Amino acid sequence: MTGQRRLRSSLTARTGLAPTLGSVIAAVRSHHPDADAGPVERAYAEASMWHAGQRRRSGDPYITHCLAVAAIVAELRMPPPVVCAALLHDVEDTACPPRRIADQLGQEVADLIEAVRTAEVSAYPRAGKGRTLAADADGPSWETAVLAIRLADRLHNMRTIAFVAQTKQLLKARETLDVYAPAADAAGLETVGRELQDLASVVLQPPMSSYAVTGRLLAVLTLLLPSRQRARWREEWTADLATLTTRRARTRFTLHVLFGAPRLSITLRRPFRRERR
Repeated sequence: MTGQRRLRSSLTARTGLAPTLGSVIAAVRSHHPDADAGPVERAYAEASMWHAGQRRRSGDPYITHCLAVAAIVAELRMPPPVVCAALLHDVEDTACPPRRIADQLGQEVADLIEAVRTAEVSAYPRAGKGRTLAADADGPSWETAVLAIRLADRLHNMRTIAFVAQTKQLLKARETLDVYAPAADAAGLETVGRELQDLASVVLQPPMSSYAVTGRLLAVLTLLLPSRQRARWREEWTADLATLTTRRARTRFTLHVLFGAPRLSITLRRPFRRERR
């Protein structure tokens, strides 16, 4: 339970501080005290070299994404080889020679990177209820290690999805909701799945626009009026609102209606008197 709380707080914290090599190594050692940090340092050096000059759509150096993915994987208690593969998960999109990673970091890391590129997320087995695959006593299985990197990659991409074109945002969000979030839940990583679901839902169901907000407020204000008059004034106010092209103008109009609605209600409720001749 303590481990789950620690995982939840670390994965969902939004401090604005990008992970560093030091923080990744610290996360690895917190779960694997006897682990050799050397391979992680070499993997970072390789990633920095091959991604040099590359930038994300946000303008950040590409290595920041590699570090973020590695940090999430380390927080999932994955061992150093998996963290190394996370640092280098996109290296095949660079000029890195095919055998370079295997020669520098071992065949296991190279094979993990290849599997991350080709494996289907929806094909992974389910964990038992309440069981986290990342916490297997004998270490993570091959499938679990690959899935951890895939989920971490998608999680960081969803955290920074605001910099992606809107059409692609919608496609990625739908895929995240339909494939990645369920896969995380099935693997026993409910915290990751929950954040993926929340991030995707924000994209697919954005906050109401100012026009929708003011329109709904006007509809509520008609409830102050006599029931027979509500439809007429709702239609009139909505028509007036539609002619306004700026948010400021719509806000001013709505405030005008808001402050005038009580007086209008009183006027409409007064008994009609015919003038004497």
